[in-house]
Amino acid sequence: MYDIVIIGAGPAGVSAGIYAKSRGKKVLIIEKEKIGGLIGKVSTVTHYAGIVTGETGVSFSERLKEQAENAGIEIVYEDVNNVDFKGDVKLVFTNNNTYETKKIIIANGTRARKLGIEGELELAGKGIGLNAAKDGKDYIGKNVYVVGGADGAVKEALYLSQFAKSVTIIHFEDSLGCIAEFREKIKKTSNIDVRLGSRLHAVYGKERVESLDISDEKTGSIETISDPGCGVFVYAGTVPNTELYTDLKLENGFIPVDEKMETEIKGVYAVGDIRVKPVRQVATAVADGTIAAINASM
Repeated sequence: MYDIVIIGAGPAGVSAGIYAKSRGKKVLIIEKEKIGGLIGKVSTVTHYAGIVTGETGVSFSERLKEQAENAGIEIVYEDVNNVDFKGDVKLVFTNNNTYETKKIIIANGTRARKLGIEGELELAGKGIGLNAAKDGKDYIGKNVYVVGGADGAVKEALYLSQFAKSVTIIHFEDSLGCIAEFREKIKKTSNIDVRLGSRLHAVYGKERVESLDISDEKTGSIETISDPGCGVFVYAGTVPNTELYTDLKLENGFIPVDEKMETEIKGVYAVGDIRVKPVRQVATAVADGTIAAINASM
């Protein structure tokens, strides 16, 4: 029996664990893959108070892990496949165990959105569906395409520009949706081209991506580009990992909470990117985890 079980070990989950542990609670964090969540997969971490120079997603995640372990938080790496929020004792089921707890903090975030285009699944990892931090150096001297125009996409495009021969940003709107700092950096980076009002329509190839179709949002015309060996990095938003939480009402797939981060079910909290919120950043995720842990510990 635990006082608090936290599902997910991104910044929100780790923050919740640290604050709950400091209040004398018996805490368990269940993580499917690696501590850090989506932030662990980005090339660089920016605009977060207290980061070190040259902070990467990997280094940030490693320090999160070290801090959680030093706090004495129990962490297991298992896949949660069911939950039961009914009653005073909540149950969390994994492939290996069943955990009982008085309170639950849901912090298992979001996953990358798929484009749903031809060739995306067949060529996944073979030139499309790549990760800039992990795969960027494999494209030294090659052409790469970045799908998306928000902060995350543009930041990864800037990172890839140091390796690639050329970087083409494909964005369906008429202007990039990133912050001013990134727009200025794009203008100053000679090997980045921005294609606005465009969508990636399809990718083709046998063993890897050899060509791609780009459609024009206004005319509907499609341009086929032959570019064997190119890389396509998709940053088209995320979808919440809420499939298991059938006992909770959702808003567009996200979990609504009150100011204490508590859901409609007493003793069940939701924090970070998985909850309904206007801003999804590491800073807001950490704040969510802190608030939930303090209230769950009372």
